[in-house]
Amino acid sequence: MLSKFKNHITSRFPFLEEKKLFLAVSGGLDSMVLLHLLKQMPYEIAVLHCNFQLRGVESFGDQNFIQQYCDENNIPVFITQFDTEAFAKDYKLSTQVAARELRYSWFYELLETHNFDYVLTAHHADDNLETFLINLTRGTGLDGLTGIPEQNDKIIRPLLPFSRDEILQYASENNIEWREDSSNASNKYLRNKIRHDLVPILKEINPNFLNAFQKTQSFLQEAQEMVEDASIMIYQQVAKEEGENIHFNLNQLKKLPNYKSYLYQWLNEFGFLAWNDIYDLVDGQSGKQVFAEEFRLLKNREVLILSPVLEADKKEEYQINANDSDVNFPLKLKLCQVDDITIDSNKAIFVDAEKIRFPLILRKWNEGDVFHPFGMQGKSKKVSKLFKDEKLSLLDKEKTWILCSDDQIVWVVGIRQDERFKIEKTTNRILKIELQ
Repeated sequence: MLSKFKNHITSRFPFLEEKKLFLAVSGGLDSMVLLHLLKQMPYEIAVLHCNFQLRGVESFGDQNFIQQYCDENNIPVFITQFDTEAFAKDYKLSTQVAARELRYSWFYELLETHNFDYVLTAHHADDNLETFLINLTRGTGLDGLTGIPEQNDKIIRPLLPFSRDEILQYASENNIEWREDSSNASNKYLRNKIRHDLVPILKEINPNFLNAFQKTQSFLQEAQEMVEDASIMIYQQVAKEEGENIHFNLNQLKKLPNYKSYLYQWLNEFGFLAWNDIYDLVDGQSGKQVFAEEFRLLKNREVLILSPVLEADKKEEYQINANDSDVNFPLKLKLCQVDDITIDSNKAIFVDAEKIRFPLILRKWNEGDVFHPFGMQGKSKKVSKLFKDEKLSLLDKEKTWILCSDDQIVWVVGIRQDERFKIEKTTNRILKIELQ
């Protein structure tokens, strides 16, 4: 196995040469074999061990075993302890998910603070099979069938081609000691049920089942790569990135016979779960939206708009005082007195300075806001009607600010000035307010 492992490492991960490597070691069979293999190769290594304090004395036995092994073999070791159950309770996570969150967060922290390059874990072929079957029982897309990745950012899994039987045989041949995790014998967890009950039946049906599975999974991975390539090409035709937002052209999208698959491929990484609601947006009413934790998808006429969910401003109103010539938050505005008017865009207004009462108030628009649009000779209009006339999307409306003097609207910023503050023949001082 050592020769096969060395060939695998040098062919699949040549970039590891002269890199500093952390090894995640639990003390179990798999990680102790990985540690034994890496010791015989010219890498600078150190061991990481997490004590999740889930098995009482047994957990501390694992910790002491690894500490003693590393001391005897002059291997640097980093050990931490987590109150995993408390963390799981506080964040409403399962114990397994909580342990994973704590483990990988600590790994990345140490990579940064100790200037190491990668973390190697001991996931192997049987782990990959079990993950595949778990995802299959829960219902999954192609992503869930392609298995545990060999590399995920700074995490590398060099034992994936090797079976549990190969690892056990290597440990026996080399007199490697390891610690047995008593929880692995329990069928409390789904993974253990699959490992103990389902996988043996599959291997009984086909003694070469694991190899057949690895071959099938390689085909699935190739199919996934083809899907990703096609997804990128179609994305360039359908999507347009505008700042933090992505606009999907529905006229182009609906020409695709399998547009739902493309939507899933593009949006899956943003945390959406209500896929049927997303698919319904395509033919739904303008203004409808679907939310993920940090993103939302809005139907706006013939466009789907993906945007971040912004936290509501903690402060709803911002004052602009008479001596403020430059405003930097929440908008960039410049205020100055001028001698003449040069209107060339909606980014600046010119008002009668003597009609203005400071402090001015900058706020978001409210339902029911009414103003007197410039040029309409005193006629009033709802701001919401202005938005409709301007064909603003819900996102554009939410981003619009209102500039007020006392309780009167001076400017729907960037869109329309109010008639009541316009320059007249009797105006003595002209104030220019410009959006930067």
